[in-house]
Amino acid sequence: MQLKPVVKHGLHFGRYVLNRMDHDRINVSAGYLAYITLLSIVPMLTVLLSVLSSFTIFDNVGDIIQDFVITHFVPAAGDAVSQALLEFVSNTGKMTAVGGAFLFIAALMLISNIDKNLNYIWRVRNKRRPIFSFSIYWMILTLGPILVGTSIAVTSYITSLKLLDSEALSGVFNFFLRRLPFLLSLFAFIGLYVLVPNKKVRFAHALSGAFVAAILFELSKKAFAVYITQFPSYQLIYGALAAIPILFVWVYLCWLIVLVGAEVTAALGESERWRQTTNMVDSSARLEKKPGEVDSDRIDSTSE
Repeated sequence: MQLKPVVKHGLHFGRYVLNRMDHDRINVSAGYLAYITLLSIVPMLTVLLSVLSSFTIFDNVGDIIQDFVITHFVPAAGDAVSQALLEFVSNTGKMTAVGGAFLFIAALMLISNIDKNLNYIWRVRNKRRPIFSFSIYWMILTLGPILVGTSIAVTSYITSLKLLDSEALSGVFNFFLRRLPFLLSLFAFIGLYVLVPNKKVRFAHALSGAFVAAILFELSKKAFAVYITQFPSYQLIYGALAAIPILFVWVYLCWLIVLVGAEVTAALGESERWRQTTNMVDSSARLEKKPGEVDSDRIDSTSE
């Protein structure tokens, strides 16, 4: 009895994606990006908060963003990680102009490495011009915080409306609010997979890869939270420094998920390769049949 074509294609696609991940060594790339992220996370937060502080409308948005990110995207260990990040960011105010320039360069380095790793997954050989790349990175560092701050401010305004006092509207709003972290992750992954590669990526492929990444992200948050709360042995080993390995492991898992979604998206755009593998397996299976053995596909066709 043969498997259905859809299941057969799915199995070969999964095998192709796994081979692709092994070839690209995404576990190594995730570790490298996690290391760069830890070096750049304070500069990125500093740039984010400094840009937002330039506008009076975003006075309290920085605290709101930090609380939202820690609550929904850093599971269980939010207090320790939040305190550590606050201390790091507060110390940046004592830096000189030269130190601030190095912070900005570190933030650019993170974005540049994200660009290089994702373009490698898509097998992009034509690099962008340095001026064009720098303009994109500059736009991300300047317009990104403004867009994030605007979205948070609009959300806060909608939450404060009196229209939400009714039970029906408040119930609908709470339903979408509980799913807001998943939707934000989904949209972020879609934007990452569509905009970063220096080639055209179909939206359907990006949506599929982003959906896989968002699901894995939500599951990893729950699993990581269970590990931290139920197996707190790391606190006995690291003590007051426990927030550092927790943050590193979580950032590593996040980048691993990002790269897995990217591999799925890129593999969907290479359908001719894994579908050709499926056809080769089917043809080889028929050639290996014993003399006199009747093909089951022919039996099915004649029985109709």
